[in-house]
Amino acid sequence: MTGPGTHAEQVFAEHRPLLFSVAYEILGSVADSEDVLQETYLRWREVDLDAVEHPRAYLARIVTRQALNALRTAARRREDYVGPWLPEPLEAPSGDGPAEHVLTGEAVTTAMLLVLESLSPTERAVFVLREVFDFGYPEIAEAVGKSEAAVRQTVHRARGHVRARRPREVVDPERAQGVAERFLLAAATGDVQALMDVLAPDAVYLGDGGGVKSAARRPVLGADRVARMMIGTLRKSANFGEMSLRSAVYNGMPAMVVSFDGAVDLVLCVEVGDGRVSAVYVVRNPDKLRRVAG
Repeated sequence: MTGPGTHAEQVFAEHRPLLFSVAYEILGSVADSEDVLQETYLRWREVDLDAVEHPRAYLARIVTRQALNALRTAARRREDYVGPWLPEPLEAPSGDGPAEHVLTGEAVTTAMLLVLESLSPTERAVFVLREVFDFGYPEIAEAVGKSEAAVRQTVHRARGHVRARRPREVVDPERAQGVAERFLLAAATGDVQALMDVLAPDAVYLGDGGGVKSAARRPVLGADRVARMMIGTLRKSANFGEMSLRSAVYNGMPAMVVSFDGAVDLVLCVEVGDGRVSAVYVVRNPDKLRRVAG
């Protein structure tokens, strides 16, 4: 026996990875994206499915509008954020089950998400739908409530903005793994020289403690300063108990999850370019680590 919601649930489940990815690209938050998906599902349950010709486009329209509402609210909160704001860490699918999201490559990297943060909410949504997910202009116009001509202009403007700020090419995580492993080993053992050897001269370190955990309030620039910041961060954290490390891939980059006495303390992502570590992103804000496994 099947209930009236069964078909709606099946269609939603089929498109859920895409919908989560759209929401996360717009919001940069796993928690907010899950909330948006829940609201999208509730609205989808109220739709007359017989009148929906293209469920993918219809669902994308719902999730985009809900994500835009959430982003405008989040933008006000982020104005008062203490220190650098970084996206909530998103782990790569394990490959042993249905993918919870479909984002791969540059689209999901922390560097790219930070570039998208500099766009207006509408610019961000339009850019994501067109450049990341290849939606057509008519579909995007429906999703954001603009004319097709306005959407084309917005896409053009957002492309130029992103192109001007796009980070250097990020190496595929598998190719970057060796460099990242040397970096993470040097950090864990406190070897300053080994860290210096693998860091690019103009490397940058961004730490997100959200005003709750200790983290640098401003970007740290230069290989020497980044190396010392890395070692200092781990040494201070070591006072919290026995340290354990887990290698992973978060936001399309090699990463290390650092836990103390079984509790996750930070997620450290490493961006590699030209054979060296060009950026280090450290998330310590506990609100962003609730879904991270140690």
